[in-house]
Amino acid sequence: MTRYLRLIRIFTGATISAQLEYRANFIGAVLSSLGQVGVALLAIGVLFGQGIDTVGGWTFREALLVTGFFILTEGFIAVFVQPNMSRIAEAIRTGNMDFTLLKPLDAQFSVSTRYLNVLRVPDLLIGLGLIVYAASALTITPGGVLIAAVLYASALTIVYCIWLALSTTAFWFVKTQNVAELFNGIFGAGRFPVTAFPLPVRFALTFIVPIALITTVPAQAMTGRLSPALAVTSPLLAAGLFAVTRWFWLRAVASYTSASS
Repeated sequence: MTRYLRLIRIFTGATISAQLEYRANFIGAVLSSLGQVGVALLAIGVLFGQGIDTVGGWTFREALLVTGFFILTEGFIAVFVQPNMSRIAEAIRTGNMDFTLLKPLDAQFSVSTRYLNVLRVPDLLIGLGLIVYAASALTITPGGVLIAAVLYASALTIVYCIWLALSTTAFWFVKTQNVAELFNGIFGAGRFPVTAFPLPVRFALTFIVPIALITTVPAQAMTGRLSPALAVTSPLLAAGLFAVTRWFWLRAVASYTSASS
């Protein structure tokens, strides 16, 4: 029981209070979120410019659904994932990882849930709002929404595993910021339906760096155009990645040498 009380204090304690201490921080974060949404919508607008009705078989509202999942995922990364993963390298470099490993709480769980960036919560709300707006003009069934929710949970698991795997390399290389930025650059392609890209790029974004499984596949499920193969691939890949990432983390921890030794 004490462990869970400690976690509650982590989520509601000094970190969140510090972020909300100044109103200007929140206003700046909201403006930043709106700016990023504006860029995403501008990109979709350019893609469908000059009277184009469909791109890669997607109408404007359907493509907007993909953009909504993209913004929602960016919000998930900014609020839950990046604040924790970005601190792993620093904890290794300074030796604070020693204290994490000595605690009775599972170390992977601890480093994954310690911090929240509440200033980026507007990203989550904007992403959800955009999905609802796009879906309001489409024929969406309750079954499609349920399948999309399950596949999006798989997508978030994939995102977490990729970030954790990249961050875990800090046990050997310490500085991993450039690797994370590389993923962010590639993930930017997720704001568009994967079928809008040429076939080789489409293959890479589906099976090499599974960006399509994160944004396009949930949107396909909602619109009823998802193939059974992709419906099965996403949760299987998520489960496989989680198992591999867990093994990779445990191996990294086993090879860890204390900064003080």
